Amino acid sequence: MHKAVVLLSGGLDSSTTLAIAQQDGYAVTALSFRYGQRHTVELERAAHIAAHFGADHRVIDINIGSFGGSALTDDRIDVPVDATPDGVIPPTYVPGRNTVFIAVALSLAEAIEAERLYLGITAVDYSGYPDCRPEYLDAYQRLADLATKAGLEGRGAKLVAPLLTLTKLDIVRAALDLGVPVNVTWSCYQGGTQPCGVCDSCRIRDRALIDAGRADLATPHAQAHLNHHA
Repeated sequence: MHKAVVLLSGGLDSSTTLAIAQQDGYAVTALSFRYGQRHTVELERAAHIAAHFGADHRVIDINIGSFGGSALTDDRIDVPVDATPDGVIPPTYVPGRNTVFIAVALSLAEAIEAERLYLGITAVDYSGYPDCRPEYLDAYQRLADLATKAGLEGRGAKLVAPLLTLTKLDIVRAALDLGVPVNVTWSCYQGGTQPCGVCDSCRIRDRALIDAGRADLATPHAQAHLNHHA
C-alpha cells in the first residue's frame, strides 16, 4: 500500500487532512511534535485521532518553544482574544515552526519511502502566517526535491495541502463528511479541560460549526452565547 506522512496537531484541520489522506488510499503515519507549546492537550487528542483512524502515530520532541517569541510557547505573551487585523502576523505565530516540522516530516517520509506529506495548513483563515501560503509550499517543494536523495531520484515526497484554499466552514463540512470525531479534536490555543471559546482559533471554529448547523459541537462559551440570544 502506498504510504503518506501526515502532520497531526490534534486540531480540526490536521485531523481532517489525515482523513483525506486515508480517503486518497494511503497508509498513514501521523507525526506530532512536543515542541514546548503551552499545553499538551492537543497531543493527547492527536493520539486519539490517530487511533480512531488506525494510523501509526509518532511523537517527536523538538523544543523550539524554548526560544520564546510566540504566545503559544511563551507565558509572558498573552494569547489574543480579539481578531487579528488583516495583514498583521498574529502573536500566535511560532517562529519557524512549519519550516522545522516539514523538514523533520520529510526526513521521516524519505526513511519510510512515503510518497506524500500531507499538511493541514490553510491560507484563508490564517492568512497572516507567512508559512501557510501557497508560495511558501511551492518553494519548500523545490527545496525538498533538491535536498533529498529521494527527491534527486525523482521519487521524493510531494507536499500536499488539501485544505489550503478552503474556508473553515468548508473544512467543517469535509470533517463531518469524512467521519472525523470533531468533538475529540482540539483547536484552542489554551489548555485546560474545556476550550476557551475566545481565542482566534476557537472563535473561527465555533462560527463555522454554527454555520454548518452543528452548534452542539461548538465550545461551551459559544453555546452559552447562543442560548442567551435565543
